[in-house]
Amino acid sequence: MTHVVVLADTHIRRGGTRRLPDAAYVHLDRADVILHAGDVVVAEVVDELAGFAPVHAVLGNNDAELFGLLPETLSLDLDGVRVAMVHDGGPAQGRAGRMRRRFPDADVVVFGHSHVPWDDAGLDGQLLFNPGSPTERRAQPHHTLGTLDLDGGRVVSRIHVVG
Repeated sequence: MTHVVVLADTHIRRGGTRRLPDAAYVHLDRADVILHAGDVVVAEVVDELAGFAPVHAVLGNNDAELFGLLPETLSLDLDGVRVAMVHDGGPAQGRAGRMRRRFPDADVVVFGHSHVPWDDAGLDGQLLFNPGSPTERRAQPHHTLGTLDLDGGRVVSRIHVVG
């Protein structure tokens, strides 16, 4: 089994006071792989996460410093599961169709941008997964991150409250 920690919208800036909550590190300590669905903001965040497990990240709209270093989209195979990543999943209405058209072969589409946790089967069983934000909850009741447990093509997804 592969334990994947999924983050998005961390918005941690150099010299700022924002940091990942302590509860996030409990999950990171158990990670086999880390996915970050954009708005990393500074490369040091990727470096810190890489101290826990291999990191795959995509470019977010606040990632000007990482332009050219991170791809806008990413597709990878993790333990027999085809995972696609993009920062902006667009409006909730019509998302399932848009993601199926954009990533027709993906079993799971990980996205960020809205800060709204989302764990829902899209079209034809394609899982649409937004971990929310562990640092900037906006109108959400909690700071969150996600996990995906992958085992021979099977996926168990969870949203976790971390603050």
